[in-house]
Amino acid sequence: MNYRLALLLAGWLPLISHAGPAINVGVVYDYLDGDKSTYLKRVFNSGDATAFVKINILEIVYDADGTAREIPLVNQTEANARDGLMASPARLIVPANGMQGSRLVFMGEREQERYFRVRFVPVVPEKEDEFAVAEEERDEYKKGLSAGVNVLAGYGTVFFVRPRETRFNSVISNEASRYEVRNSGNSTVVVDEFRNCSAKNERDCQPTTKHHVLPGRSFKFDKQSGREYNFMLIEGKSSKSIEVKG
Repeated sequence: MNYRLALLLAGWLPLISHAGPAINVGVVYDYLDGDKSTYLKRVFNSGDATAFVKINILEIVYDADGTAREIPLVNQTEANARDGLMASPARLIVPANGMQGSRLVFMGEREQERYFRVRFVPVVPEKEDEFAVAEEERDEYKKGLSAGVNVLAGYGTVFFVRPRETRFNSVISNEASRYEVRNSGNSTVVVDEFRNCSAKNERDCQPTTKHHVLPGRSFKFDKQSGREYNFMLIEGKSSKSIEVKG
């Protein structure tokens, strides 16, 4: 009896848990070029229910030892206190199988590169959330979600704001036993699709990785005999493929 019940539940749970909104924000890393002040971020909903999404923003600050801290932004309700990244709108109503966009607007000092954590959080709308939804609609939405098991999964992305006068300067050091990319510019460069593979067996590869090299920092690795290292070095809109032999 328990076995039959388990089979019955196994058949129903995927259907129940799938009901509801399912958002997707595309890429996890976004970059605002030095000559731009706005960036359109799209939020997709592949679920079968409307998604109510709140956008929260924190600034990422790096200490001298490289430790990252996320801090609240300065109060942006006052015109003279605007310094940082804002989302407009900060509340999105995304229909089922639909898409909505929010414009990320940067205001403030851009002598140095700045970093932000942008969180897209699906919620069940409440009065205090400031969604333009009638009370009756809110109640119907809650009733619809309560019919099943719903996991409202959100996304956290990282937003890079490049300096107004962006300067790239990647210094390469290729020694016998070590390879290093040092970022001597003032904006982040990306080591993308880094692969470490055997020169004789293309299936003998470590997982592909992505690395952000902040200004003043380096990406480096020890070279091993019989291994090959491949990656894309991306500086803003420019990219080049690099191959290193151990």
